[in-house]
Amino acid sequence: MTDPVKQPLHYIDGEFRSGIEGHAFETLNPSTNRVITEVAEGREADIDAAVAAARRAFDEGPWPRMPVKERAGYLTRIAEIMESSGDEVAQLEVMDTGLPIKQAKGQAARAAQNFRFFARMIQDLGGEAHRFGAEFLNYTIHKPVGVAGLITPWNTPLMLESWKIAPCLASGCTAVLKPAEWSPITASKLAELIAEADLPPGVFNVVHGFGESAGAPLVTHPGVDLISFTGETTTGKTIIRNGADTLKRNSMELGGKSPVVVFADADLDRAVDAAVFGVYSLNGERCTAGSRLLVEDSIYDDFVAAAGQRATGVRVGDPTDMSTELGPLIHPEHYERVVGYVESGKQEGRLIAGGERPGDLPDGNFLEATLFADVDRTARVFQEEIFGPVLVATRFSSTEEAIELANDVRYGLAGYVWSEDLTKAHNVAQSIDTGMVWINSQNVRDLRMPFGGVKESGMGREGGHYSFEFYCELETIHVALGKHHIPRFGA
Repeated sequence: MTDPVKQPLHYIDGEFRSGIEGHAFETLNPSTNRVITEVAEGREADIDAAVAAARRAFDEGPWPRMPVKERAGYLTRIAEIMESSGDEVAQLEVMDTGLPIKQAKGQAARAAQNFRFFARMIQDLGGEAHRFGAEFLNYTIHKPVGVAGLITPWNTPLMLESWKIAPCLASGCTAVLKPAEWSPITASKLAELIAEADLPPGVFNVVHGFGESAGAPLVTHPGVDLISFTGETTTGKTIIRNGADTLKRNSMELGGKSPVVVFADADLDRAVDAAVFGVYSLNGERCTAGSRLLVEDSIYDDFVAAAGQRATGVRVGDPTDMSTELGPLIHPEHYERVVGYVESGKQEGRLIAGGERPGDLPDGNFLEATLFADVDRTARVFQEEIFGPVLVATRFSSTEEAIELANDVRYGLAGYVWSEDLTKAHNVAQSIDTGMVWINSQNVRDLRMPFGGVKESGMGREGGHYSFEFYCELETIHVALGKHHIPRFGA
């Protein structure tokens, strides 16, 4: 039986419409793997139409020329509309992604907060001004780049879409959003909410579809000036290659395999709390998940046992239940991939907790919170991003070994260090090759700070004024204050 959800359509030039070629695809409820609804499937012609609308809105429309305060007012209005629809949006997110409802409500609130934050930030954005001797005054201004292609992932889709859309629109750019095909429903709902705010036509557009038939034409389109992508590393590399011919500006937030480094002098109770929450919240489908637990020898056995006991107690179940802590994985294909890693882990380490489908949940994509101990650094489950509720533990005997283990993967998105010796904690944090490190904390975001990774976790930074470094061009104005010397060639 199909859930009563409105069919997600494309949103192009201020109108909801079916695909030009009439194609559609099904989206599934991860709790049951039953069809929720059909979704309009975009192809190259739909991308062309959306880019043309965004191009007109940027080149001819009022949006990039609008006073900053007025644009910020639109974003604040979007935030207000989202807040008034927060419960509905969260329920749709649960249905489409399997996120537990309590966590989905938090993500919906954060999505609205993103619009409010960037509405304020754009009004505070300043430039540089320098007097050059007595002869010149030089200053910089920010100008919107143009049409942005925004390609978003299927984990926490609403929040991550708002994380790109808000600074993009605040800067004066126009946008074409290509949401992930496994989680299209809240992107369509977001388009409805943005439509309520009455933005000029073409400023914001959505085209649903698959990477090969919708994402690729967006990346190669000559009318698109920049691409912001969050997703898997291999796809990110392909996007950079495909956009090279048109010299597109890229922001890439890619995969992660983040370490949680726990020293013997840490507050162990808090470290257990953070380690368990960090990998099993959001169904383990979190780019910054602390999925490698590196623990000092003297406390290793006790710490792993405590983490295992907590993992065993993680409540897996119906994501619409407020007490559920771990819901189903997004899609049968992804479920099989994660289960494949679990089977590898059973050969590469010692299973402490989980590793199976819960016996009372025969349908859907449910997996117990899983913990492996004694995992060698060469193991697949140590090296590769699993993107599910799977934690692997490895011991270390010295600070130098902890740093070496933390850095011994191709990713570098996040890291977590636990020690009451703050000198040591700072030194270790600075020695980890990563974009972000939290000391004595789980992943708590300050929206003013840069977000992004190094190595194969991506390139570029977004967040705070760093987002505007991506969505804006920086122009320098040189003003002569007097009649400085000009050489007179040919006089």
